[in-house]
Amino acid sequence: MAKNDPVDLQLSVDRASPVPLYFQLAQQLESAVERGKLAPGSLLGNEIELAGRLGLSRPTVRQAIQSLVDKGLLVRRRGIGTQVVHSQVKRPMELSSLYDDLEAAGQRPATRVLRHDVEEATGEIAAALGVPEGAEVRLVERLRLAHGEPMAHMRNHLPVDLLTPREGELETTGLYRLMRGAGVTLHSARQSVGARIADAAEAELLGEAEGAPLLTMERTTYDDTGRAVEYGSHLYRASRYSFDFQLLVRP
Repeated sequence: MAKNDPVDLQLSVDRASPVPLYFQLAQQLESAVERGKLAPGSLLGNEIELAGRLGLSRPTVRQAIQSLVDKGLLVRRRGIGTQVVHSQVKRPMELSSLYDDLEAAGQRPATRVLRHDVEEATGEIAAALGVPEGAEVRLVERLRLAHGEPMAHMRNHLPVDLLTPREGELETTGLYRLMRGAGVTLHSARQSVGARIADAAEAELLGEAEGAPLLTMERTTYDDTGRAVEYGSHLYRASRYSFDFQLLVRP
């Protein structure tokens, strides 16, 4: 199938369901985008053909598509049709790496290593890793991409004796996978999530406009002995990324 051919999707609607038909269709299309069945650049197809195939009215199909246009997942291009722009990554709040999460979601992750060096720990980093201020720590700074588009700017500090990853490894796999390969057993983490606006340098790096909203995450990860093995400070594009929480009622 050529890249500009409409994607053939298995779609259906339940007319007995109380869920509106347009919403059922929108959910299925959004799921196809998130699973990679509708990759960025894919054409959705003709509204009339889609409406006829599903036995829906054209306004119902148009409403479903418009809801995804409003979310930024689809765009209408004159002379081309309705096209997938991108999917938003929904990351569960678990002790996992972004690389693994993107790979599991079919997002084709890639990494650009911006810096890989040994430097002196600032007070903040020393406190997080439990080392003296000024002690040597390893810095791994990367730009994470999905489908060739920037997703996150990540700065990770590690104890200098933990592992010495090669730059090629950092480009092709996740940091946690490398840590496990080095015999580190990841056990738990303390994490905080926030938000702020992008400055000029961050906006340029992440492909956003200056002042665009960014999600922030700071995480200290511990191994099974209680040793701090990583301190991460990450920036994510809010337009492309969200965190999913599972909340439990305390008895």
